[in-house]
Amino acid sequence: MAEVPPTTATQRSSDPASLTCLLAAPDTATVPAIIEQFGLWERPPSSGARPHVMLNMVSTVDGRATVAGRSGPISSRADRELFHGLRATADAVLVGAGTVRTERYGRIIPDPARRELRMERGLSEEPLACIVSGRLALADDIPLLAEPSAHVVMLTSSAASLRAAHAKVDYIRCAVDGRLDLAAGLRELGERFAVGRILCEGGPHLCSELIAEGLADELFLSLAPQLAGGEPTSGGGLRILAGDEFDPPVELALLSVLQSESALFLRYGISARERVSRETIDSSSLAS
Repeated sequence: MAEVPPTTATQRSSDPASLTCLLAAPDTATVPAIIEQFGLWERPPSSGARPHVMLNMVSTVDGRATVAGRSGPISSRADRELFHGLRATADAVLVGAGTVRTERYGRIIPDPARRELRMERGLSEEPLACIVSGRLALADDIPLLAEPSAHVVMLTSSAASLRAAHAKVDYIRCAVDGRLDLAAGLRELGERFAVGRILCEGGPHLCSELIAEGLADELFLSLAPQLAGGEPTSGGGLRILAGDEFDPPVELALLSVLQSESALFLRYGISARERVSRETIDSSSLAS
Protein backbone atom coordinates (compact mmCIF):
# COMPACT_ATOMS: atom_id res chain seq x y z
CA MET A 1 0.00 0.00 0.00
CA ALA A 2 1.33 3.42 -0.92
CA GLU A 3 2.31 5.68 1.97
CA VAL A 4 -0.14 8.53 2.54
CA PRO A 5 1.64 11.89 2.69
CA PRO A 6 0.97 13.99 5.79
CA THR A 7 -1.72 16.64 5.46
CA THR A 8 -0.96 20.31 5.71
CA ALA A 9 -2.69 20.44 9.12
CA THR A 10 -0.55 17.54 10.34
CA GLN A 11 2.58 19.29 9.13
CA ARG A 12 1.61 22.50 10.90
CA SER A 13 0.89 20.73 14.19
CA SER A 14 4.32 19.09 14.15
CA ASP A 15 6.22 22.26 13.26
CA PRO A 16 7.87 24.07 16.19
CA ALA A 17 6.18 27.26 17.37
CA SER A 18 7.88 30.49 16.35
CA LEU A 19 8.42 33.28 18.88
CA THR A 20 9.62 36.82 18.32
CA CYS A 21 12.06 38.42 20.74
CA LEU A 22 10.40 41.79 21.29
CA LEU A 23 13.28 43.24 23.29
CA ALA A 24 15.98 42.55 20.68
CA ALA A 25 15.98 46.03 19.14
CA PRO A 26 14.34 48.53 21.49
CA ASP A 27 13.03 51.73 19.95
CA THR A 28 12.11 54.25 22.64
CA ALA A 29 9.46 56.92 22.18
CA THR A 30 7.51 59.37 24.31
CA VAL A 31 3.80 58.95 25.00
CA PRO A 32 2.79 61.79 22.59
CA ALA A 33 4.80 60.13 19.81
CA ILE A 34 3.22 56.75 20.53
CA ILE A 35 -0.30 58.23 20.55
CA GLU A 36 0.49 59.87 17.20
CA GLN A 37 1.80 56.59 15.80
CA PHE A 38 -1.37 54.78 16.90
CA GLY A 39 -3.44 57.30 14.93
CA LEU A 40 -5.75 57.93 17.87
CA TRP A 41 -6.21 61.60 16.98
CA GLU A 42 -7.94 60.53 13.78
CA ARG A 43 -11.71 60.32 14.04
CA PRO A 44 -13.37 57.02 13.05
CA PRO A 45 -15.38 57.31 9.83
CA SER A 46 -18.96 58.44 10.44
CA SER A 47 -21.17 55.52 9.41
CA GLY A 48 -24.19 56.01 11.63
CA ALA A 49 -23.09 53.03 13.74
CA ARG A 50 -22.02 53.17 17.38
CA PRO A 51 -18.78 54.94 18.38
CA HIS A 52 -15.42 53.15 18.43
CA VAL A 53 -14.86 51.84 21.99
CA MET A 54 -11.44 51.37 23.60
CA LEU A 55 -11.00 49.72 27.02
CA ASN A 56 -8.10 50.85 29.21
CA MET A 57 -7.22 48.66 32.19
CA VAL A 58 -4.25 47.87 34.45
CA SER A 59 -3.45 44.49 35.98
CA THR A 60 -0.75 42.75 38.00
CA VAL A 61 0.93 39.73 36.40
CA ASP A 62 -1.35 37.43 38.43
CA GLY A 63 -4.47 39.22 37.21
CA ARG A 64 -5.36 41.65 39.99
CA ALA A 65 -6.88 44.97 38.83
CA THR A 66 -6.86 46.49 42.32
CA VAL A 67 -4.88 46.32 45.55
CA ALA A 68 -6.64 47.42 48.73
CA GLY A 69 -9.60 48.35 46.53
CA ARG A 70 -7.72 50.83 44.35
CA SER A 71 -5.88 50.66 41.03
CA GLY A 72 -3.32 53.29 42.10
CA PRO A 73 -0.92 50.89 43.88
CA ILE A 74 -0.31 48.95 40.64
CA SER A 75 0.03 51.97 38.37
CA SER A 76 3.44 53.28 37.28
CA ARG A 77 4.56 56.65 35.92
CA ALA A 78 4.49 55.31 32.35
CA ASP A 79 1.01 53.84 32.92
CA ARG A 80 -0.28 57.17 34.20
CA GLU A 81 1.20 59.05 31.23
CA LEU A 82 -0.44 56.62 28.79
CA PHE A 83 -3.69 56.91 30.77
CA HIS A 84 -3.74 60.69 30.29
CA GLY A 85 -2.49 60.40 26.71
CA LEU A 86 -5.40 58.13 25.78
CA ARG A 87 -7.88 60.41 27.52
CA ALA A 88 -6.63 63.36 25.50
CA THR A 89 -7.67 61.69 22.22
CA ALA A 90 -11.18 60.54 23.22
CA ASP A 91 -14.48 62.27 22.57
CA ALA A 92 -15.89 60.68 25.72
CA VAL A 93 -14.60 58.83 28.77
CA LEU A 94 -16.98 56.09 29.89
CA VAL A 95 -16.89 54.71 33.44
CA GLY A 96 -19.13 52.83 35.85
CA ALA A 97 -20.56 54.57 38.90
CA GLY A 98 -18.74 52.23 41.28
CA THR A 99 -15.37 53.20 39.81
CA VAL A 100 -16.28 56.90 39.98
CA ARG A 101 -17.03 56.51 43.69
CA THR A 102 -13.98 54.35 44.52
CA GLU A 103 -11.42 56.34 42.53
CA ARG A 104 -12.97 59.71 43.38
CA TYR A 105 -13.10 60.90 39.77
CA GLY A 106 -12.32 64.55 39.16
CA ARG A 107 -11.78 66.70 36.07
CA ILE A 108 -11.07 64.50 33.03
CA ILE A 109 -8.30 66.71 31.57
CA PRO A 110 -6.76 68.68 34.45
CA ASP A 111 -3.68 69.74 32.43
CA PRO A 112 -4.26 73.04 30.54
CA ALA A 113 -1.63 72.07 27.94
CA ARG A 114 -3.53 68.88 27.08
CA ARG A 115 -6.79 70.83 26.81
CA GLU A 116 -5.12 73.30 24.44
CA LEU A 117 -3.74 70.42 22.35
CA ARG A 118 -7.24 68.94 22.04
CA MET A 119 -8.61 72.22 20.73
CA GLU A 120 -5.72 72.48 18.25
CA ARG A 121 -6.78 69.03 17.01
CA GLY A 122 -10.34 70.22 16.49
CA LEU A 123 -11.77 68.49 19.56
CA SER A 124 -13.68 69.93 22.50
CA GLU A 125 -11.62 71.23 25.40
CA GLU A 126 -12.40 68.07 27.40
CA PRO A 127 -14.08 64.74 26.65
CA LEU A 128 -17.60 64.12 27.86
CA ALA A 129 -17.54 62.36 31.22
CA CYS A 130 -20.03 59.52 30.74
CA ILE A 131 -21.12 57.59 33.83
CA VAL A 132 -23.07 54.32 33.66
CA SER A 133 -25.36 53.98 36.67
CA GLY A 134 -28.50 51.96 37.28
CA ARG A 135 -29.61 53.76 40.46
CA LEU A 136 -27.85 57.13 40.14
CA ALA A 137 -26.40 56.56 43.62
CA LEU A 138 -23.68 59.21 43.42
CA ALA A 139 -22.87 61.58 46.27
CA ASP A 140 -22.70 65.32 45.72
CA ASP A 141 -19.11 65.50 46.96
CA ILE A 142 -17.58 63.52 44.06
CA PRO A 143 -15.04 65.97 42.59
CA LEU A 144 -16.21 65.44 38.99
CA LEU A 145 -19.78 66.47 39.84
CA ALA A 146 -18.49 69.47 41.77
CA GLU A 147 -16.42 70.69 38.78
CA PRO A 148 -18.24 73.62 37.05
CA SER A 149 -16.36 73.11 33.76
CA ALA A 150 -17.26 69.40 33.51
CA HIS A 151 -19.92 68.08 31.14
CA VAL A 152 -21.31 64.80 32.52
CA VAL A 153 -23.66 62.47 30.67
CA MET A 154 -25.43 59.86 32.78
CA LEU A 155 -26.35 56.61 30.99
CA THR A 156 -29.07 55.08 33.09
CA SER A 157 -32.29 53.07 33.13
CA SER A 158 -33.61 55.18 36.01
CA ALA A 159 -36.17 57.96 35.62
CA ALA A 160 -34.59 59.81 38.56
CA SER A 161 -32.05 62.63 38.37
CA LEU A 162 -28.99 63.54 40.40
CA ARG A 163 -29.29 66.10 43.10
CA ALA A 164 -27.82 69.53 42.44
CA ALA A 165 -24.35 69.35 40.88
CA HIS A 166 -22.04 72.12 39.74
CA ALA A 167 -21.17 70.20 36.57
CA LYS A 168 -23.45 70.31 33.55
CA VAL A 169 -25.39 67.02 33.60
CA ASP A 170 -27.35 65.43 30.74
CA TYR A 171 -29.11 62.06 30.69
CA ILE A 172 -29.39 59.18 28.27
CA ARG A 173 -32.21 56.88 29.33
CA CYS A 174 -32.33 53.69 27.24
CA ALA A 175 -34.00 50.86 29.11
CA VAL A 176 -34.98 47.34 28.06
CA ASP A 177 -36.90 45.31 30.64
CA GLY A 178 -35.89 47.84 33.28
CA ARG A 179 -32.15 47.64 32.52
CA LEU A 180 -29.90 49.97 30.57
CA ASP A 181 -29.50 49.11 26.89
CA LEU A 182 -25.82 49.90 26.41
CA ALA A 183 -25.90 49.55 22.63
CA ALA A 184 -28.70 52.10 22.33
CA GLY A 185 -26.94 54.37 24.82
CA LEU A 186 -23.70 54.35 22.82
CA ARG A 187 -25.58 55.08 19.59
CA GLU A 188 -27.29 58.04 21.25
CA LEU A 189 -23.92 59.32 22.48
CA GLY A 190 -22.75 59.30 18.87
CA GLU A 191 -25.85 60.89 17.41
CA ARG A 192 -26.64 63.43 20.12
CA PHE A 193 -23.14 64.48 21.21
CA ALA A 194 -21.06 63.74 18.06
CA VAL A 195 -18.99 61.12 19.90
CA GLY A 196 -16.82 59.03 17.56
CA ARG A 197 -14.24 57.57 19.96
CA ILE A 198 -14.96 56.39 23.52
CA LEU A 199 -12.39 55.43 26.16
CA CYS A 200 -13.82 53.11 28.83
CA GLU A 201 -11.90 53.00 32.11
CA GLY A 202 -13.93 50.33 33.89
CA GLY A 203 -14.95 48.97 36.18
CA PRO A 204 -14.76 45.23 35.57
CA HIS A 205 -18.53 44.71 35.26
CA LEU A 206 -18.92 47.47 32.67
CA CYS A 207 -15.95 46.24 30.60
CA SER A 208 -17.31 42.69 30.73
CA GLU A 209 -20.73 43.77 29.53
CA LEU A 210 -19.32 45.85 26.69
CA ILE A 211 -17.37 42.83 25.46
CA ALA A 212 -20.27 40.41 25.97
CA GLU A 213 -22.55 42.63 23.90
CA GLY A 214 -20.01 43.07 21.09
CA LEU A 215 -19.55 46.77 21.86
CA ALA A 216 -15.77 46.90 22.49
CA ASP A 217 -13.15 47.27 19.74
CA GLU A 218 -9.77 47.55 21.48
CA LEU A 219 -8.12 46.78 24.81
CA PHE A 220 -5.18 48.74 26.21
CA LEU A 221 -3.77 46.63 29.06
CA SER A 222 -0.99 47.86 31.34
CA LEU A 223 0.70 44.82 32.89
CA ALA A 224 2.37 45.78 36.17
CA PRO A 225 5.42 43.73 37.24
CA GLN A 226 3.78 42.72 40.52
CA LEU A 227 2.30 39.61 42.14
CA ALA A 228 -0.53 40.50 44.53
CA GLY A 229 -1.97 37.09 45.43
CA GLY A 230 -5.40 36.61 46.96
CA GLU A 231 -8.71 35.43 45.51
CA PRO A 232 -11.23 37.92 44.03
CA THR A 233 -14.10 35.99 45.63
CA SER A 234 -12.54 36.26 49.10
CA GLY A 235 -11.77 39.96 49.18
CA GLY A 236 -8.49 39.58 47.32
CA GLY A 237 -9.28 42.29 44.76
CA LEU A 238 -10.94 42.54 41.36
CA ARG A 239 -9.80 41.28 37.97
CA ILE A 240 -10.16 43.46 34.88
CA LEU A 241 -13.40 41.62 34.01
CA ALA A 242 -16.17 40.47 36.34
CA GLY A 243 -19.33 38.42 35.96
CA ASP A 244 -20.01 35.29 33.93
CA GLU A 245 -17.28 33.75 31.80
CA PHE A 246 -17.48 34.07 28.03
CA ASP A 247 -18.42 30.93 26.11
CA PRO A 248 -16.47 30.70 23.90
CA PRO A 249 -13.66 32.97 25.10
CA VAL A 250 -13.27 36.23 23.17
CA GLU A 251 -10.32 36.23 20.75
CA LEU A 252 -7.81 39.08 20.82
CA ALA A 253 -5.33 40.23 18.16
CA LEU A 254 -2.06 41.71 19.43
CA LEU A 255 -1.51 45.14 17.87
CA SER A 256 1.46 46.49 19.81
CA VAL A 257 3.74 45.87 22.80
CA LEU A 258 5.51 48.62 24.70
CA GLN A 259 7.91 48.35 27.62
CA SER A 260 8.93 50.72 30.40
CA GLU A 261 11.42 49.22 32.84
CA SER A 262 9.72 45.91 33.77
CA ALA A 263 6.16 46.96 32.92
CA LEU A 264 4.47 45.97 29.66
CA PHE A 265 1.80 47.88 27.79
CA LEU A 266 -0.28 45.75 25.44
CA ARG A 267 -2.73 46.86 22.77
CA TYR A 268 -5.20 44.29 21.47
CA GLY A 269 -7.95 44.32 18.89
CA ILE A 270 -11.11 42.62 20.17
CA SER A 271 -12.76 40.22 17.75
CA ALA A 272 -16.29 40.89 16.55
CA ARG A 273 -18.85 39.10 18.68
CA GLU A 274 -22.60 38.64 18.46
CA ARG A 275 -24.53 40.20 21.30
CA VAL A 276 -25.39 37.63 23.94
CA SER A 277 -28.80 37.24 25.47
CA ARG A 278 -29.35 39.78 28.25
CA GLU A 279 -30.39 36.93 30.54
CA THR A 280 -26.81 35.59 30.45
CA ILE A 281 -25.27 38.87 31.65
CA ASP A 282 -24.60 39.22 35.37
CA SER A 283 -27.57 41.15 36.74
CA SER A 284 -25.32 43.12 39.12
CA SER A 285 -23.21 44.61 36.34
CA LEU A 286 -25.07 47.91 35.93
CA ALA A 287 -26.94 48.02 39.22
CA SER A 288 -24.90 50.67 40.99
